[in-house]
Amino acid sequence: MLYSKRLKKLVLIILCALLCLCALTTSVAYAEEREIYLGGFAAGFILNTSTVQVVGLCDVLTDEGVVSPARNCGIRTGDIIERINDMDIDATEDLAEAMERSYKSYEISVTRGGKSLTYNIDPVTDKASGQKRLGMLVKDSINGIGTVTYIDKTKNVIASLGHPVTDTAKNVMQINGGTIYTCAIYGVKKGVRGTPGQLKGSIENNYMIGAATKNSSCGIFGDVSTEVDTSKLQKIKTANIGEVEMGQAVIYSTVSENAVKEYDISIVKIDAFNKDNRNFVIKIDDDELIELSGGIVQGMSGSPIVQNGKLVGAVTHVFVNDPTRGYGIAIDKMLNSY
Repeated sequence: MLYSKRLKKLVLIILCALLCLCALTTSVAYAEEREIYLGGFAAGFILNTSTVQVVGLCDVLTDEGVVSPARNCGIRTGDIIERINDMDIDATEDLAEAMERSYKSYEISVTRGGKSLTYNIDPVTDKASGQKRLGMLVKDSINGIGTVTYIDKTKNVIASLGHPVTDTAKNVMQINGGTIYTCAIYGVKKGVRGTPGQLKGSIENNYMIGAATKNSSCGIFGDVSTEVDTSKLQKIKTANIGEVEMGQAVIYSTVSENAVKEYDISIVKIDAFNKDNRNFVIKIDDDELIELSGGIVQGMSGSPIVQNGKLVGAVTHVFVNDPTRGYGIAIDKMLNSY
């Protein structure tokens, strides 16, 4: 009887070991099948927001003279337009439609600094076009330059920036789609202590590389365009943050000659559980990059960080008082965010 119990126990141990081995084998097989391609190239983003923001106030020429209804009623640059009367304003087309409606009076609701405000506004008729105007400039999209971190062919995803696009209150902006294009870098404003530098580039609207679908705390993600040729990109394995070591690493970025180049850095701090996804502190060691840009500049966000031949993260922020230092996000966070 005792022998039988020991045999059963041994069989259970063997079965558990086999199950664990199967799980490990499945995990390894998935990692090998996942096709990750290294980025480092610049991209231009045009993102459709879910809000309409006032970006300027202007005068309207009418038969009675020059007037700005928006300025006169109290609207300010930066206000988010929520409604006109009972009509929700989610795009500039909604604003145009509201002006075509025959309201007896107009009430405009806006958000400013987290507070909801309502004003009575009287549209005027533009003398040249004969259309009703409010005397304000608005936008429902944003654009900018960043860096692609990787392309994941397994999930057909393009990942970039490593940090979110935020509004003036530092809230993650909700987007209603958008487009990711190639971007030609033609110069760089060098970063100095107290003043971040910036990549200078032009968005190439005729070369779409992805359709933006998500703006998250880990970056901008989208569907890869079928026209993207990954055969020209470097396939690379990823490493979880537990594999990352303090010490030598490299980043890939496009700063000069409109080409992806490798630059030496050091990982000087690792914080796996940072709530703001600032998992690494990095230091630029590369003399060429320091000479070109002073270190990390705006537009380099998303530049992949590689250590021991594996993709470990992406550059996200620069230290304002020391452009040779900045933060990075662990690649685990980006991979698990979609």
